[in-house]
Formats: sequence, structure tokens, C-alpha cells
Amino acid sequence: MLFTGGYITTPSQQSHCIHNISDNRSQDSEQAVITTRTMSTEWTPSLWQDTFEDMLDDDQELDYEDQWTFNFNYSQTDEVTKDERRRGWKVYSHCAYGKFYCDSCSKTWPSARVVVLFRYRLRTDGARGTVIMRPFGQACRRCHDDDFLFPGFSKEEVEKTLLRLFAKIRKNCYGEEEDDDDDDGSVCSDKVRTKPHEETLCEACIQGICCQD
Repeated sequence: MLFTGGYITTPSQQSHCIHNISDNRSQDSEQAVITTRTMSTEWTPSLWQDTFEDMLDDDQELDYEDQWTFNFNYSQTDEVTKDERRRGWKVYSHCAYGKFYCDSCSKTWPSARVVVLFRYRLRTDGARGTVIMRPFGQACRRCHDDDFLFPGFSKEEVEKTLLRLFAKIRKNCYGEEEDDDDDDGSVCSDKVRTKPHEETLCEACIQGICCQD
């Protein structure tokens, strides 16, 4: 399996479902149940690219002879036009667990509602596949500005997210049966409990595509 990666554009600094939560919506006191994951608060595109490559080459998640690329587009949406569908483009969104850091006030906070959006397709004419990712940010509640910050992710969270993506690719591009119970194209990560998600601070919610299941 071959892999090439790259960036479409460079960003400025810009979750499984909530269960049994109180009505306290203070982001300052938001704490996740999961404490064993080691993650940075820094957005690291290479972590996603390198993990994608490793899972293709070492784990053979797509055991075919096609070449797949992994890129980024920080302005793509979940809308797919008729022409894009005709050319094979599909969309998959996922809620992941990440951690944010605000440069302005040094505040950090975890979130189990970080939306990552993938576009993908397999070109039948040249046996080439493409994945394009966009992470969505959150704004700092303390600073009250419109600067959406990107989160950091643990390697474990990246692997779990990409496993779900590979399952979608195998089903929709290669005709395999999906190996989980998710059929709606938009799922959340492993069960975590956090304080209520604040939609007005979430870039994806504002655009109407945040996972709320």
C-alpha cells in the first residue's frame, strides 16, 4: 500500500454522547471521565497523516493495491453536490475526544464533542483514493471572542477515529460489510462524560453539523 500526504492549506490558530450530566454549563469546570489518555493541546496534522500511513502499511486496514492520499482542507463543509457524488465523493463526520489551549488566557479544557469531517473517494480509473480532513474548533469561553482554536488529540483517539473511517471506506468504496453498528455516517467516540456542550462556542455547531446524538 502506497501513501503520499500533504496540505491543502495552512490554518490560523483557530464526542460519544453526553450521558447523565447536570445542567451546569460552565466550560471552566469541564472535566472528562477518561484520564488515562495522554494528549497534547497542540493541533498536529502530522499525527493524523503518520497514523493513517502506519495503519495502511503495517495494519493493512485497506488491503487493496490502491494508492491513498491524506490531505487537509480547513474550509470544507459536509455538503456534497450532485457532481461531486457522481465523481464518487462521500462525507463522514465523527465526534472525537480532544483538548484545547487558549494562547490568550492560558485556559485549557477537554471536549468529547470535537467534530472531524472527512471527504473521501476512490477513483476507479486510476486506482487512487483520496481522504480530505477538516477538524472543527472551539472558542474560549473566558475570552469571549470568535477565534476558533484547534485541539490536540492522543494517538489512541486518532487511531480509533481512523478505524471508523476505514470501515466506511471499505463499505462504500470496496463493497465490504461494515464491521460496526454505525450506519448514519456521524458517530461519537468512546463513552465519556463531560459538562454540557456549549453550542455557541463550537464552530461545527454554528455551521449546523455538530454531533448531538
